[in-house]
Amino acid sequence: MSSFSSPHAQQRIFDLEQPRTAAMPIHPAHRPGYSYQLHRRHRDVYGADGTRSSASGMIMCMEHTGTHIDALCHQAHDLTLYGGIAVTPQVETSAGFREHSVDQIAPIVAPGVLLDLPALLGVDALPQCYAISAAELAACCERQALSIAPGDVVLVYTGNELAWGDEARYLDGPGVAGEASVWLADQGVLAVGADNMAWDVLGLVDPALGCTLPGHLIFLAQRGIYIIENMRLRELAAAQAYRFTFVCTPLKFVGATGSPVRPIAIVP
Repeated sequence: MSSFSSPHAQQRIFDLEQPRTAAMPIHPAHRPGYSYQLHRRHRDVYGADGTRSSASGMIMCMEHTGTHIDALCHQAHDLTLYGGIAVTPQVETSAGFREHSVDQIAPIVAPGVLLDLPALLGVDALPQCYAISAAELAACCERQALSIAPGDVVLVYTGNELAWGDEARYLDGPGVAGEASVWLADQGVLAVGADNMAWDVLGLVDPALGCTLPGHLIFLAQRGIYIIENMRLRELAAAQAYRFTFVCTPLKFVGATGSPVRPIAIVP
């Protein structure tokens, strides 16, 4: 967390991105995950141009690793993207998607809300595989004396961030139940995010939809709402910073289904 001064107020900036390393938790569907290597080293070229030398590296990663945003094309319902767009060879090409790809997401600057579920339930972190209900989200809003308005970005802190260094435990973390995702979508939110691998509880089949990852289907394919995963929210929760300006700018990977992001919360 950092701060800056203005003529009128002191504001705090919270960095909501997890550090990117080869050891960070990776979803099995998104391996090999992430790798960074130096490609050019100072000592390799020193002496070729006087006293100047340079170094540069190479990044290799899947779109959905580390803190990232899901584009709407990431999920389909009966081979149909949000807005009734059929997944045809003209839409889903070898070079990526021509509709709803991550480069089509505008920079996000919106009112943000943090819901602190461990504080509501009196624990440091929710149990593994715990599914957060709509009633619990509503109770969290009541406890924190806030409401969710259309256009808000809602971030859910589960405490799963504490397991970031333990991939197996992190993957078995808590998530948001399908009916709770419907409740948030009904509030008209712009985007949602959480400190877990996939927003949903991994492997849990939703009884209403008959599939896993119900929030992905509801938000991305049915409602046109973005999902941000693997967020760093503990510091924001500890500060009880429940209202803020949320900023997130996806990279313009043309045709891609997601992008690494470094979201921030600006707190008055």
